[in-house]
Amino acid sequence: MTRYITVLLAIFCFSPGFSQVKQEIFESFKLQERRDVSYYFPADYSPEKKYPLVVVLDAERLFEQVVAISRFHSSFQGMPEVIVVGIHQDKNDLRWEDCAYEEDTGLPTEKGKNFFEFLGMEIIPYLETTYNIAPFKMIVGYDITANFANYFLFKEKSLFNAYISISPLLAPEMESRIPARLGDIDQQIFYHLILGKAENKTDPAILQLDRALKVIDRENFSYTFDSYPTANEVSVATYGIGKAWDQIFNMFKPISPKEYKTEILTSDEPVYQYLENKYAGIEELFGFRKSVELNDIMAIYAGCRKKDDFESLKPLSELCKKEYPETMLGFYFEGEYYEELGEPKKALRTFEKAFGMEEIDFLTKEMALEKIDALKADFGF
Repeated sequence: MTRYITVLLAIFCFSPGFSQVKQEIFESFKLQERRDVSYYFPADYSPEKKYPLVVVLDAERLFEQVVAISRFHSSFQGMPEVIVVGIHQDKNDLRWEDCAYEEDTGLPTEKGKNFFEFLGMEIIPYLETTYNIAPFKMIVGYDITANFANYFLFKEKSLFNAYISISPLLAPEMESRIPARLGDIDQQIFYHLILGKAENKTDPAILQLDRALKVIDRENFSYTFDSYPTANEVSVATYGIGKAWDQIFNMFKPISPKEYKTEILTSDEPVYQYLENKYAGIEELFGFRKSVELNDIMAIYAGCRKKDDFESLKPLSELCKKEYPETMLGFYFEGEYYEELGEPKKALRTFEKAFGMEEIDFLTKEMALEKIDALKADFGF
């Protein structure tokens, strides 16, 4: 099947780094029509890496904002780099045809069903076969398109892991259908509901939806509600998308001072276990292994010292040897482990190895030498 035929715009650059945005005419077999579609690819796109996919409905309204926020967050390690696809729906009021529903049942019309298949059976498979797409996928919509996005929840397995619903114009019974489905689905789902001045928590259906979502008690379901009473129909997306990104990709961020104090220091588990769980969770959710941040290693090291959990230094040292093999980290932490274990000879040999390697962060050769001299003085080596 022909996926697309004509490139309308040559690839162009946002700024230094050459992030790529292009617009194409996509020939849809399901819709029996040609549709305008925009794509964003990270500046350093590599077929060796996996990228979460963000599907943006109402591209004329939302695509540029989603791309800008994604670039900003990924630049500051707030999220992984993503591929964004924007579906243009403004011309000839296509959005209302694409996302129309039957008034009596609240289900998509025939055109709506075709548009559903266009996204799920053409656009996404095309990107998955052409680029290295991670399992984690998001969808963003506004009013009628926000309502339409919810229909993907009702597949046997949700096509998307995260739903950004901005000022949704809910179809009949969706305020009860959505919570019922989210309460049953055995899958990690993030659901972010954003309202502006027009709704301002006065729509009875949205109020019911919000109440029902707040009481869902399921470990792999995350719900966030944001209301911006002063935001109009244009600015509400600007206000809301950034916070939604911050919430959804929170796990991906480096360990913060607050996280260190409230999660690591208060946990009864070994300190190293926190780091292991964090990165295993990232891999499970996003479908790829993230390199361990130096910030996170130092936070775990500080936690080991603070809680006198010296057993955690051993697995931490082994991790450092893999992640930062040319540096002192691994052997220095291992030396401290043997030192606390009461094995000075092993500690001495290990600190000597650390001394011969590259300095990193606060660890210097002088510190390793001080450890070596102290052990020799204390034990007469």
